[in-house]
Amino acid sequence: MSTVVDLHAAARVADAVKVYGTGETRVRALDHVTVEFPAGRLTAIMGPSGSGKSTLMHCAAGLDTLTAGSAYIGGTELGTLDDRRLTELRRARIGFVFQAFNLVPTLTVRENITLPLDLAGTAPDRAWVDALIDVVGLGDRLRHRPSELSGGQQQRVAVARALAGRPRVVFADEPTGNLDSRSGAEVLGLLRQAVDTMGQAVVMVTHDPTAAGYADEALFLADGRLVDRMRAPTADRVLDRMKALDGAAARPDTAGRRDTTGRPDTVGGAS
Repeated sequence: MSTVVDLHAAARVADAVKVYGTGETRVRALDHVTVEFPAGRLTAIMGPSGSGKSTLMHCAAGLDTLTAGSAYIGGTELGTLDDRRLTELRRARIGFVFQAFNLVPTLTVRENITLPLDLAGTAPDRAWVDALIDVVGLGDRLRHRPSELSGGQQQRVAVARALAGRPRVVFADEPTGNLDSRSGAEVLGLLRQAVDTMGQAVVMVTHDPTAAGYADEALFLADGRLVDRMRAPTADRVLDRMKALDGAAARPDTAGRRDTTGRPDTVGGAS
């Protein structure tokens, strides 16, 4: 039976459940989460350590599989794809930006930017790549290797690489975690520009309220559940919300989400 999906959403998960381990070590990392990531929007995913925010991103991006529920890129359900087709979809329709940059040290800046296209056997759109290089401000560094760049410059290369194939959605996992405040602001400005000028969908996992302030919406997870969402977030409002979540997680009656029954818990908060 096919499921009706919102084709306007760049990515989405529906009733997503992810369980790790068995028996006494069974942990429910995602507990019936449903959320959409529209085109033309930067969405920040936040929550205390162990809340499930990275698990949500990995499952939405097809880097991990759900225990139950569904994940979609556009109208394609990831659970219906074999490994080869899933790899092809990730190359063609998803961009990634990671905290550790993940650049190939032996390749030049230009070669790193076009690497996903080269792996897919797709000829780069030279005008598009040149436009990205101009946007990230690295036109004078194209022949440099990553070791010859600052951390902020390396992450700008990673952003350009993520956008080079015109993906449907870009997933960014703590993209400013290894950067100083100035370089982090530059990278966040690039992601914001990709949303505003290119209509890109960007999904960013972050623990930083300042980074979340660049988003159109912040989603808050706790114990694997979507418990709140904030439109037009500001750093101060996000910080206050995170303090409340951290306080709740520290209380013995709410901390942890060990699941030894295998039965769904009652879902609280926003969905």
